[in-house]
Amino acid sequence: MSGGTGSVAEPRPSHPGVTGVGSAFGVFGELLQGVLPEPDGDFLVTLPIARWSVATFRGAAPGRITVRPRHKTKTLRLAGMILADAGHPMGGEITIESGLPEGKGMASSSADLVATARAVGSALGIPLPPSRIESYLRRIEPTDGVLYPAIVAYHHRRVALRAVLGTLPPMTVVGVDEGGEVDTVEFNRIPKPFTGSDQREYARLLERITGAVRRRDLAGVGEVATRSALMNQALRPKATLDRVLGVCRDVGGLGVVAAHSGTSLGILLDPARPGHADRTAAAVAACSAIAGDVTVHQCLSFDGMGRRGC
Repeated sequence: MSGGTGSVAEPRPSHPGVTGVGSAFGVFGELLQGVLPEPDGDFLVTLPIARWSVATFRGAAPGRITVRPRHKTKTLRLAGMILADAGHPMGGEITIESGLPEGKGMASSSADLVATARAVGSALGIPLPPSRIESYLRRIEPTDGVLYPAIVAYHHRRVALRAVLGTLPPMTVVGVDEGGEVDTVEFNRIPKPFTGSDQREYARLLERITGAVRRRDLAGVGEVATRSALMNQALRPKATLDRVLGVCRDVGGLGVVAAHSGTSLGILLDPARPGHADRTAAAVAACSAIAGDVTVHQCLSFDGMGRRGC
Protein backbone atom coordinates (compact mmCIF):
# COMPACT_ATOMS: atom_id res chain seq x y z
CA MET A 1 0.00 0.00 0.00
CA SER A 2 1.14 3.56 -0.49
CA GLY A 3 1.49 6.10 2.27
CA GLY A 4 5.03 5.20 3.35
CA THR A 5 7.88 7.61 3.85
CA GLY A 6 10.21 6.45 1.08
CA SER A 7 11.98 8.55 -1.51
CA VAL A 8 9.94 10.85 -3.75
CA ALA A 9 8.85 9.14 -6.96
CA GLU A 10 7.91 10.69 -10.27
CA PRO A 11 4.12 10.65 -10.74
CA ARG A 12 2.88 8.18 -13.31
CA PRO A 13 1.36 9.66 -16.46
CA SER A 14 -2.38 9.89 -15.94
CA HIS A 15 -4.46 7.87 -18.33
CA PRO A 16 -7.83 6.17 -18.36
CA GLY A 17 -7.69 2.76 -16.78
CA VAL A 18 -4.97 3.42 -14.20
CA THR A 19 -5.86 1.54 -11.00
CA GLY A 20 -4.71 1.72 -7.40
CA VAL A 21 -5.67 -0.18 -4.26
CA GLY A 22 -5.25 0.94 -0.65
CA SER A 23 -6.30 -0.38 2.74
CA ALA A 24 -6.57 0.72 6.37
CA PHE A 25 -7.39 -1.18 9.54
CA GLY A 26 -10.12 -0.30 12.00
CA VAL A 27 -10.22 -0.15 15.79
CA PHE A 28 -12.42 -1.40 18.59
CA GLY A 29 -13.20 1.82 20.34
CA GLU A 30 -10.32 3.34 22.27
CA LEU A 31 -8.16 2.16 25.13
CA LEU A 32 -8.36 5.71 26.46
CA GLN A 33 -10.16 8.85 25.33
CA GLY A 34 -10.66 12.18 27.01
CA VAL A 35 -9.35 15.72 27.35
CA LEU A 36 -5.91 16.75 28.60
CA PRO A 37 -5.24 19.95 30.59
CA GLU A 38 -3.82 21.81 27.59
CA PRO A 39 -5.20 23.78 24.61
CA ASP A 40 -7.06 21.52 22.15
CA GLY A 41 -6.43 18.64 24.54
CA ASP A 42 -8.92 16.13 23.10
CA PHE A 43 -7.09 12.85 22.49
CA LEU A 44 -7.50 9.10 22.22
CA VAL A 45 -5.38 5.95 22.34
CA THR A 46 -6.12 3.47 19.58
CA LEU A 47 -6.94 -0.24 19.80
CA PRO A 48 -6.29 -1.63 16.28
CA ILE A 49 -8.14 -4.81 15.27
CA ALA A 50 -7.93 -7.20 12.35
CA ARG A 51 -10.70 -5.66 10.28
CA TRP A 52 -10.09 -3.48 7.26
CA SER A 53 -11.48 -1.06 4.73
CA VAL A 54 -10.16 -1.60 1.19
CA ALA A 55 -10.49 1.06 -1.50
CA THR A 56 -9.96 0.62 -5.24
CA PHE A 57 -9.57 3.65 -7.50
CA ARG A 58 -10.04 3.18 -11.24
CA GLY A 59 -9.07 6.21 -13.26
CA ALA A 60 -11.02 7.45 -16.25
CA ALA A 61 -10.97 10.35 -18.70
CA PRO A 62 -11.45 13.78 -17.13
CA GLY A 63 -14.91 14.02 -15.65
CA ARG A 64 -16.82 13.02 -12.55
CA ILE A 65 -15.55 10.76 -9.79
CA THR A 66 -18.14 8.32 -8.46
CA VAL A 67 -18.11 6.08 -5.41
CA ARG A 68 -19.67 2.78 -4.42
CA PRO A 69 -21.44 2.56 -2.01
CA ARG A 70 -22.92 5.90 -3.08
CA HIS A 71 -23.34 7.29 0.46
CA LYS A 72 -19.57 7.37 1.10
CA THR A 73 -19.33 10.88 -0.31
CA LYS A 74 -16.43 12.04 1.87
CA THR A 75 -14.14 9.83 -0.20
CA LEU A 76 -15.09 11.83 -3.33
CA ARG A 77 -13.97 15.07 -1.69
CA LEU A 78 -10.68 13.53 -0.58
CA ALA A 79 -9.92 12.00 -3.99
CA GLY A 80 -10.67 15.32 -5.67
CA MET A 81 -8.21 17.13 -3.36
CA ILE A 82 -5.41 14.68 -4.09
CA LEU A 83 -5.98 14.69 -7.86
CA ALA A 84 -6.10 18.49 -7.96
CA ASP A 85 -2.89 18.87 -5.96
CA ALA A 86 -1.17 16.31 -8.19
CA GLY A 87 -2.27 18.15 -11.33
CA HIS A 88 -4.24 15.22 -12.73
CA PRO A 89 -7.59 16.27 -14.28
CA MET A 90 -8.88 12.72 -14.02
CA GLY A 91 -12.27 11.20 -13.42
CA GLY A 92 -12.89 7.70 -12.18
CA GLU A 93 -14.58 5.40 -9.74
CA ILE A 94 -13.83 4.53 -6.10
CA THR A 95 -15.07 1.25 -4.69
CA ILE A 96 -15.04 0.74 -0.92
CA GLU A 97 -15.19 -2.74 0.58
CA SER A 98 -15.26 -2.66 4.37
CA GLY A 99 -15.54 -5.10 7.24
CA LEU A 100 -16.15 -2.21 9.64
CA PRO A 101 -19.75 -1.37 10.60
CA GLU A 102 -20.65 2.31 10.50
CA GLY A 103 -21.53 4.42 13.52
CA LYS A 104 -20.33 1.86 16.07
CA GLY A 105 -16.99 3.37 17.10
CA MET A 106 -14.73 1.22 14.91
CA ALA A 107 -13.21 4.05 12.83
CA SER A 108 -15.06 3.01 9.68
CA SER A 109 -15.04 6.52 8.17
CA SER A 110 -11.37 7.12 9.02
CA ALA A 111 -10.41 3.76 7.53
CA ASP A 112 -12.41 4.47 4.35
CA LEU A 113 -10.67 7.82 3.89
CA VAL A 114 -7.15 6.56 4.59
CA ALA A 115 -7.69 3.59 2.26
CA THR A 116 -8.98 5.95 -0.45
CA ALA A 117 -5.97 8.25 -0.14
CA ARG A 118 -3.64 5.29 -0.45
CA ALA A 119 -5.55 3.93 -3.45
CA VAL A 120 -5.40 7.25 -5.33
CA GLY A 121 -1.74 7.69 -4.44
CA SER A 122 -1.00 4.17 -5.66
CA ALA A 123 -2.80 4.81 -8.97
CA LEU A 124 -0.88 8.03 -9.55
CA GLY A 125 2.44 6.68 -8.31
CA ILE A 126 2.89 9.49 -5.78
CA PRO A 127 3.98 9.11 -2.14
CA LEU A 128 1.37 9.95 0.49
CA PRO A 129 3.04 9.75 3.91
CA PRO A 130 0.80 10.07 6.99
CA SER A 131 1.51 13.78 7.43
CA ARG A 132 0.30 14.53 3.92
CA ILE A 133 -2.85 12.43 4.30
CA GLU A 134 -3.53 14.19 7.61
CA SER A 135 -3.33 17.58 5.86
CA TYR A 136 -6.29 16.51 3.72
CA LEU A 137 -8.26 14.75 6.45
CA ARG A 138 -8.28 17.69 8.86
CA ARG A 139 -10.20 19.61 6.16
CA ILE A 140 -12.89 16.91 6.17
CA GLU A 141 -13.60 15.54 9.66
CA PRO A 142 -12.11 14.40 12.99
CA THR A 143 -10.02 11.32 12.32
CA ASP A 144 -8.82 8.26 14.21
CA GLY A 145 -5.13 7.28 14.31
CA VAL A 146 -5.44 4.42 11.79
CA LEU A 147 -2.62 5.83 9.65
CA TYR A 148 -0.02 4.34 11.97
CA PRO A 149 0.81 0.61 12.38
CA ALA A 150 0.93 0.71 16.17
CA ILE A 151 -0.99 1.77 19.25
CA VAL A 152 -0.84 5.57 19.17
CA ALA A 153 -1.95 8.54 21.21
CA TYR A 154 -3.76 10.77 18.73
CA HIS A 155 -5.40 14.19 18.67
CA HIS A 156 -8.44 13.18 16.67
CA ARG A 157 -10.12 16.60 16.47
CA ARG A 158 -7.06 18.35 15.06
CA VAL A 159 -5.91 15.22 13.18
CA ALA A 160 -2.38 15.05 14.58
CA LEU A 161 -0.20 12.32 16.05
CA ARG A 162 0.79 12.84 19.67
CA ALA A 163 2.97 9.76 20.19
CA VAL A 164 3.55 6.23 18.96
CA LEU A 165 3.19 4.07 22.08
CA GLY A 166 4.19 0.70 20.57
CA THR A 167 2.63 -2.74 20.31
CA LEU A 168 1.21 -5.31 22.71
CA PRO A 169 0.96 -9.09 22.91
CA PRO A 170 -2.22 -10.39 21.24
CA MET A 171 -5.57 -9.75 22.88
CA THR A 172 -9.10 -10.95 22.11
CA VAL A 173 -12.05 -8.58 22.33
CA VAL A 174 -15.58 -9.89 22.97
CA GLY A 175 -17.73 -7.01 21.76
CA VAL A 176 -21.25 -6.00 22.78
CA ASP A 177 -23.16 -3.56 20.56
CA GLU A 178 -25.93 -1.64 22.30
CA GLY A 179 -27.52 -0.74 18.95
CA GLY A 180 -28.05 2.40 16.93
CA GLU A 181 -25.41 4.60 15.32
CA VAL A 182 -23.39 7.66 16.34
CA ASP A 183 -22.35 10.43 13.92
CA THR A 184 -18.74 11.13 14.86
CA VAL A 185 -18.74 14.66 13.46
CA GLU A 186 -21.82 15.62 15.48
CA PHE A 187 -20.46 13.86 18.57
CA ASN A 188 -17.27 15.91 18.47
CA ARG A 189 -19.33 19.12 18.56
CA ILE A 190 -20.76 18.21 21.98
CA PRO A 191 -19.18 20.26 24.80
CA LYS A 192 -17.14 17.99 27.03
CA PRO A 193 -18.32 17.90 30.67
CA PHE A 194 -14.88 17.05 32.08
CA THR A 195 -13.59 19.20 34.93
CA GLY A 196 -10.03 20.32 35.53
CA SER A 197 -9.68 17.39 37.93
CA ASP A 198 -10.89 15.03 35.20
CA GLN A 199 -8.40 16.45 32.74
CA ARG A 200 -5.55 15.92 35.18
CA GLU A 201 -6.71 12.33 35.68
CA TYR A 202 -6.71 11.80 31.92
CA ALA A 203 -3.10 13.02 31.85
CA ARG A 204 -2.19 10.47 34.54
CA LEU A 205 -4.03 7.73 32.67
CA LEU A 206 -2.11 8.58 29.48
CA GLU A 207 1.14 8.25 31.42
CA ARG A 208 -0.01 4.92 32.85
CA ILE A 209 -1.00 3.41 29.53
CA THR A 210 2.17 4.69 27.86
CA GLY A 211 4.18 2.79 30.47
CA ALA A 212 1.94 -0.28 30.28
CA VAL A 213 2.35 -0.55 26.50
CA ARG A 214 6.10 -0.09 26.83
CA ARG A 215 6.22 -2.92 29.41
CA ARG A 216 3.72 -5.01 27.38
CA ASP A 217 1.59 -5.13 30.52
CA LEU A 218 -1.87 -6.29 29.46
CA ALA A 219 -3.31 -6.09 32.97
CA GLY A 220 -2.23 -2.44 33.23
CA VAL A 221 -3.75 -1.68 29.84
CA GLY A 222 -7.02 -3.28 30.91
CA GLU A 223 -7.16 -1.20 34.09
CA VAL A 224 -6.73 2.06 32.18
CA ALA A 225 -9.30 1.03 29.55
CA THR A 226 -11.85 0.24 32.28
CA ARG A 227 -11.29 3.57 34.02
CA SER A 228 -11.70 5.42 30.73
CA ALA A 229 -14.96 3.58 30.01
CA LEU A 230 -16.27 4.58 33.45
CA MET A 231 -15.26 8.23 33.03
CA ASN A 232 -16.95 8.36 29.63
CA GLN A 233 -20.31 7.68 31.30
CA ALA A 234 -20.47 11.43 31.96
CA LEU A 235 -20.37 12.11 28.21
CA ARG A 236 -21.98 9.18 26.38
CA PRO A 237 -23.21 6.63 28.91
CA LYS A 238 -23.46 2.94 28.01
CA ALA A 239 -26.56 1.35 29.52
CA THR A 240 -24.93 -2.08 29.74
CA LEU A 241 -21.57 -1.07 31.23
CA ASP A 242 -22.21 -2.42 34.74
CA ARG A 243 -23.38 -5.77 33.39
CA VAL A 244 -20.44 -6.04 30.98
CA LEU A 245 -18.04 -5.24 33.83
CA GLY A 246 -19.64 -8.08 35.79
CA VAL A 247 -19.09 -10.52 32.93
CA CYS A 248 -15.48 -9.34 32.66
CA ARG A 249 -14.90 -10.13 36.34
CA ASP A 250 -16.64 -13.51 36.06
CA VAL A 251 -14.50 -14.70 33.12
CA GLY A 252 -11.23 -13.25 34.38
CA GLY A 253 -10.95 -10.56 31.71
CA LEU A 254 -8.28 -7.89 31.61
CA GLY A 255 -10.77 -5.03 31.55
CA VAL A 256 -13.51 -3.38 29.51
CA VAL A 257 -12.84 -1.15 26.50
CA ALA A 258 -15.40 1.39 25.27
CA ALA A 259 -16.19 2.87 21.90
CA HIS A 260 -16.31 6.31 23.51
CA SER A 261 -18.05 7.95 20.55
CA GLY A 262 -19.83 4.77 19.45
CA THR A 263 -22.29 2.14 20.63
CA SER A 264 -20.03 -0.73 21.68
CA LEU A 265 -18.25 -2.16 24.71
CA GLY A 266 -15.66 -4.93 24.69
CA ILE A 267 -14.18 -7.39 27.16
CA LEU A 268 -10.40 -7.73 26.79
CA LEU A 269 -9.03 -11.27 27.16
CA ASP A 270 -5.47 -12.60 27.22
CA PRO A 271 -5.06 -15.53 24.77
CA ALA A 272 -1.88 -16.64 26.57
CA ARG A 273 -3.79 -17.56 29.72
CA PRO A 274 -4.86 -21.21 30.10
CA GLY A 275 -8.48 -21.89 29.22
CA HIS A 276 -8.72 -18.97 26.79
CA ALA A 277 -11.19 -20.71 24.46
CA ASP A 278 -13.49 -21.58 27.36
CA ARG A 279 -13.29 -18.08 28.83
CA THR A 280 -14.07 -16.55 25.42
CA ALA A 281 -17.06 -18.86 24.98
CA ALA A 282 -18.31 -18.01 28.47
CA ALA A 283 -17.98 -14.29 27.76
CA VAL A 284 -19.87 -14.62 24.46
CA ALA A 285 -22.68 -16.58 26.15
CA ALA A 286 -23.02 -14.11 29.02
CA CYS A 287 -22.86 -11.06 26.74
CA SER A 288 -25.50 -12.57 24.44
CA ALA A 289 -27.91 -12.35 27.36
CA ILE A 290 -27.14 -8.62 27.61
CA ALA A 291 -27.41 -7.61 23.93
CA GLY A 292 -28.24 -9.39 20.73
CA ASP A 293 -25.17 -8.35 18.74
CA VAL A 294 -22.03 -9.97 20.17
CA THR A 295 -18.83 -10.29 18.12
CA VAL A 296 -15.29 -11.54 18.70
CA HIS A 297 -12.27 -9.62 17.41
CA GLN A 298 -8.52 -10.11 17.45
CA CYS A 299 -6.16 -7.25 18.05
CA LEU A 300 -4.05 -6.52 15.01
CA SER A 301 -0.54 -7.91 14.56
CA PHE A 302 2.04 -5.56 13.09
CA ASP A 303 4.58 -7.99 11.70
CA GLY A 304 6.44 -5.19 9.95
CA MET A 305 7.50 -3.90 13.36
CA GLY A 306 9.37 -7.11 14.03
CA ARG A 307 7.00 -8.69 16.51
CA ARG A 308 3.36 -9.61 16.82
CA GLY A 309 1.32 -7.13 18.75
CA CYS A 310 -2.06 -5.63 19.38
